[in-house]
Amino acid sequence: MKKILITGCGSGLGRKASFALANRGHYVYATTHTEEQANEINSFNKKYNLPIESFKLDILNSNDRLKITNLEIDVLINNAAIGNSGSVAEVDSDIYRETFETNVFCPIELTQLVLKQMIPRKKGRIIFVSSLAGRSPIPFLSPYCATKFALESICPSLNEELKELKNVNIPVILIEPGSYATGFNQKNISKQFNWMKIHSYFKNNIHSLENKQYTYFKLTESTNFDSIIDKYIKAVEDRYPKERYVSPSSQGAFIKIKNILKK
Repeated sequence: MKKILITGCGSGLGRKASFALANRGHYVYATTHTEEQANEINSFNKKYNLPIESFKLDILNSNDRLKITNLEIDVLINNAAIGNSGSVAEVDSDIYRETFETNVFCPIELTQLVLKQMIPRKKGRIIFVSSLAGRSPIPFLSPYCATKFALESICPSLNEELKELKNVNIPVILIEPGSYATGFNQKNISKQFNWMKIHSYFKNNIHSLENKQYTYFKLTESTNFDSIIDKYIKAVEDRYPKERYVSPSSQGAFIKIKNILKK
């Protein structure tokens, strides 16, 4: 049994993973962005009585991040993230800052807090949920893709750095989900059209761009969540974890071939 803290459990993959891991006997701190989301999980769990506890941890809030200092954590899963979109040629740079703050900078700060207890104990596990979009950019989604590209560099760096500490066993692992039908992708796409419909270099073909993006995810999204939740479980439980866990495997293979052909 491991004590696992997961961020971003209010919905989507984080919520599904928290219950899946609790079902396997781990004690899960399923943290959420809002109090309402935490109350919903705790109320739902009264029926099942699983080893799961939910509380608000808005990773942007420094006081919320400090809540974890009183917890003993064996595994941290940095799952919380937001999406943003728009053309690089005109999107407000603050959108990049906002997305990086949530998807990169605050998870790093949370990880540093957790490492303060893991390193003295010489053991633990850090998991970052990246994306296949962090290995293959998608036009008009660069504010989101760029944050995942950043994690693709940060995580392996941290992994190698921690190996320099004597007798410390804290692997740093990436989970790279492809497209899943959680509603996240549609919410991400829609943000750009709030302003691009009004003022944009691409205003005249905005309907074509909308159709292309929504169709892309409609065709690629998987509705079988078992494959990706299995990767969360393996990343937590594997005795000798991989550096990366990818799912769906078909999407991962497609990205790999696509990147090879570009060279």
